[in-house]
Amino acid sequence: MPKVLLLRVSGAGWLPGARLRLLTFAGALLTLSACSSDGTLTSAESSRQLDHDMFVTGFEDIEDIYVTEPDIGAMALAGMQQLSSIDPAVVARRSGDTLELLVNNRSVESIAVNDGLDARHWGDVTADILDQARESSDKIAGAPAEKLYEAMFDGIVGKLDQFSHYASAANAADLRAQRDGFGGIGVTISVEDGQVRVVSVMHYTPADRLGIHRDDIITEIDGTPIGGLPQREVVNKLRGPVDSRVTLTLKRKTQENPFQVSLIRALVVPETVAYQREGDIAYFRIYSFNSGTTETLRREIRDAKAEIGEDNIKGYILDLRGNPGGLLSQAISTSNLFLDRGKIVSTIGRNPDSHQFFEATEGDIARGKPIAVLIDGNSASAAEIVAAALQDNERAVLIGSNSYGKGTVQNVMSLPNKGEIALTWARYHAPSGYSLHHLGVLPTVCTSGENDPGVLINELAAGELKQVPTMKRNTVRPDDIAGMDALRKTCPARHEADPIDLETAVRLLNRPTLFADAIHLAAPPIQSASDSSVKDDYTILP
Repeated sequence: MPKVLLLRVSGAGWLPGARLRLLTFAGALLTLSACSSDGTLTSAESSRQLDHDMFVTGFEDIEDIYVTEPDIGAMALAGMQQLSSIDPAVVARRSGDTLELLVNNRSVESIAVNDGLDARHWGDVTADILDQARESSDKIAGAPAEKLYEAMFDGIVGKLDQFSHYASAANAADLRAQRDGFGGIGVTISVEDGQVRVVSVMHYTPADRLGIHRDDIITEIDGTPIGGLPQREVVNKLRGPVDSRVTLTLKRKTQENPFQVSLIRALVVPETVAYQREGDIAYFRIYSFNSGTTETLRREIRDAKAEIGEDNIKGYILDLRGNPGGLLSQAISTSNLFLDRGKIVSTIGRNPDSHQFFEATEGDIARGKPIAVLIDGNSASAAEIVAAALQDNERAVLIGSNSYGKGTVQNVMSLPNKGEIALTWARYHAPSGYSLHHLGVLPTVCTSGENDPGVLINELAAGELKQVPTMKRNTVRPDDIAGMDALRKTCPARHEADPIDLETAVRLLNRPTLFADAIHLAAPPIQSASDSSVKDDYTILP
């Protein structure tokens, strides 16, 4: 029988009165060992151990990497208090050095605590409170473990910032699939009127290679009818280990009889890049940043060069409007595609490992051709990193409105139930040094409130467009909310894509001299050799 409970509650920091709780844990271990002499855990024992491991792991991760010093005690109490969302008769409260659990106004547990307890001890206490709540409340006892974890971790991370969050095992699997890919065939499906319809087929996937079409109806998977199944269950049947085989029965409007196709699952990374030609300009819409974004963009650029002719391409458009972000590594590698040198981004947090600095390496895939980047109020996180990197390095003209202003980096930590918590662990800074958090990226050409791209182009040609206030932007402190709001108001964030952005970009890229003039409107302020490119401001709450 593993003695994990005893090991994890031993140590400094407990009040003398709490030693009774330590003895209770030890006694429980002896009892459990007697009941499970073969070394296996009963269902109840496994549940208690998972509770313990969940909260200890979660609190230790938060204590270790969160961007500011967390109050683990307050977070633990907030998690316990969420039990009342499942059973209103269950109440957790703390008075001084006493933590108490009440059910129907009757105290069922009292534990001595203090502000000196570390994350491991708070994990022990939280797991014990949950255990007692299960014993004292039929509603808590009858609730699935995942429902309890979701409620309690929502309370725990609710004491952090808006970007830290908990994901259940099922949701975490979906998030990992979006980030890193999954074993599948490469189709998007929709369940409509009890039928499973193929909505789209991804390029370079097994489904694409074997000729599955949009609007095909999947009637069977591996010989089992799937009509009427929920969409998630169908998706789970389509996915499986890479190199495993799956057989589909399909109906197609152009064929009288159903037919079968047998496919070998491959690693499928959801597509995040779409290309279209705009005259002699290559336009790319980037929807998010997952593990395949940079390579997909590289492939689409290669295709654009083949279609238009590399020497004939007048410029490139990267449309980041509505892009919520994604992987930091992909934002860096995407920026690096278009840069020969210069800084890309830096990250600073409380944990020393969060202090990272990234610079471009030689090899501009566009070979110096003009680049326009479209942004709006829904361009966030990784999208803002790319926009700021290309703007600060005077490689691209940004067109649109002020971006979202999510300038923090989340580290995703796995939990024992195969769920995960995403924790803010750093703030990132643009190449010229300013923090993007709350402020966002200011576009070079502001289209907010405008409706005629010709007017903007004429104003640019006449030298009438205002310079981006880069000096104010780079000197405003991250805790000066009023100062940042004033800068944001110079080009208010717009949350719906407007055709004026693309039209302005096309006109600008067709006039190389004008593009060169526009680049200088957002030139970063010149720093002296003694200036630090990154302010030591990470102690301010995100």
